Amino acid sequence: MNDSTRIDVAALVLRVSLGVMFVAHALLKYLVFTPAGTVKFFQSIGLPGPLAYATMAAEIIGGALLILGVYTRVVSFALVPVLIGAFLTLTAIAAGLVGSGRYALDALGAGRAPAALPRAA
Repeated sequence: MNDSTRIDVAALVLRVSLGVMFVAHALLKYLVFTPAGTVKFFQSIGLPGPLAYATMAAEIIGGALLILGVYTRVVSFALVPVLIGAFLTLTAIAAGLVGSGRYALDALGAGRAPAALPRAA
């Protein structure tokens, strides 16, 4: 496996794990705490209640786009405000800097996507 392939695989792992985290976090708010409960929590910490809905939508949509590898840089940087104060802020910035990599839907349009993931040597 050459350095270019390693970078593409690292971008894939980073992008998918961050996307899964966002979707899981949104589903936690939606299914466990319920939207109404999440609104009350946001209000209890001094945030506007409707921001809870925007946050859940951003996490679900942004997470799905990251998993698929669509607009990775834009989505990663757009989600940074959702993560302010969390370690994952740095992860989102790293994903934004690295980009989609070869194993993403974005790569299909650029003609860079291989037929399959490489096998370990």
